[in-house]
Amino acid sequence: MRKVVLYVLGMLLVLMADTAAARESKLRLLRFWNEADHTRIVFDLSARTERTIFLLDHPRRVVIDLANTRLGARIRQPESAQPAFGRIRYARRNEHDLRIVLDLKKKVRPDSFYLKPDRKHGHQLVLDLYDSGPPKVAEKTSPEKHTEPPATKSPKPIGVAGAEPEKTIVKGRSDHQIPEVPAIPGQTVSEPGIELVEKQPEPKKSRVSKPLNEFVVAIDAGHGGNDPGAKGIRGTWEKDVVLDIAKKLDRLIAREPGMRAVLVRDGDYFLALRKRMRLARDAGADIFVSIHADAFHQADIRGSSVYTLSQKGASSEAARWLAAKENESDLIGGLSLDDKDDMLAGVLLDLSQTATMDASSDLAEKVLDNLRELGKTHKRSVQSAGFAVLKSPDIPSILVETAFISNPAEEENLRRSAYQDKLARAILAGIRDYYRLRAVPAMHMASRKHVIEPGETLSGIALKYGISTRKIQAANTLLGTEIKVGQILEIPAGS
Repeated sequence: MRKVVLYVLGMLLVLMADTAAARESKLRLLRFWNEADHTRIVFDLSARTERTIFLLDHPRRVVIDLANTRLGARIRQPESAQPAFGRIRYARRNEHDLRIVLDLKKKVRPDSFYLKPDRKHGHQLVLDLYDSGPPKVAEKTSPEKHTEPPATKSPKPIGVAGAEPEKTIVKGRSDHQIPEVPAIPGQTVSEPGIELVEKQPEPKKSRVSKPLNEFVVAIDAGHGGNDPGAKGIRGTWEKDVVLDIAKKLDRLIAREPGMRAVLVRDGDYFLALRKRMRLARDAGADIFVSIHADAFHQADIRGSSVYTLSQKGASSEAARWLAAKENESDLIGGLSLDDKDDMLAGVLLDLSQTATMDASSDLAEKVLDNLRELGKTHKRSVQSAGFAVLKSPDIPSILVETAFISNPAEEENLRRSAYQDKLARAILAGIRDYYRLRAVPAMHMASRKHVIEPGETLSGIALKYGISTRKIQAANTLLGTEIKVGQILEIPAGS
């Protein structure tokens, strides 16, 4: 009997050892890139594991402990231009864990979360290093107890929808509390203490105020950072040339009376598509112009194109908003749908989208007409598609495919500063034509009266007269966007 018991115990120990070995995680790859307001670091792991993340001072660094993990690939060091951190160091810890240290160049506020495996990637631990804030950092979580955050926005390079940062953070420690990490793999360090504090919610952003007679153009350079876009035969990346064109257009608009430009992306970093829309709205944009460079598998295809939102794209976006009720107070020209029933909210959203799409078509036609002056256009008329960046219900939006970067001759043109300037001037000419068609007449005509009719919204009226909602609010001393049938509004004269 004793032999049987010993045999069973032996088998259990073997099974336990096998199970523990099976749970061991391997760090297959460490990737990092810069985004608009933070640096993103992705740990590609063979299995999900417990991690502990904390800050150290004197010198500044962030430490990532991965439980029961070993290094399975060489870690590349960042370039000297990397703004958030310098050298990356790593070491075995407690014979089972892996510790990674990033030598920081500035104060940061880390957040981390896991992404579920997909067809392209396995388990991914995402660490975001935000620019300095309150003395925060990170968390310790267990893979058995951790609940996957709800999917939200995340860049395509990670492979799946992202997740909101976790809700616990930990204050940083000084060196006398947590030992320095050895630079040579194989040495060990002691376990740090963890002090959890509640994470405070970030303040809600509101749309900025601007002069009533100012026409704001949001210029969106497509792609960026770890999303380079299309590549030409000479190695030209779309993200680079469209940023050059966007900056040239920005400088040109700055010289235009009554206009102001806002660069949605002003450097080489990644921006989620919907964040581009939010940045434009936060800047008080009157129109949104997204700049791209097309590509095709046939090298002889060439010419520019201009796109507006398709009806199908508008319908899907309306359904998305109405289903989620995710409407901030400044959506749809300042009108919130949260307190409206589904039928009324649908009607108001449809009216706003219809007016915006009509204005977008006018803008697209004007820009395409001026691009024809540079040479052949790929399509004779304005095209429509469901591009996410065109889905703002209250900002007329277009997407300009400046040329085919896959065409050797057009790639060469896109590389030349002089041709980039010609493209920027053609886009500006189209914007100027639209501005004169919709905004200037309203500014220079005598003050008019408008009687509210059934189904009208303040944002729809503003689009009709080619002015902003805020101008009508100021002229009529309106605190909100609520209007009544039969109410008389004064449409302000120009400056």
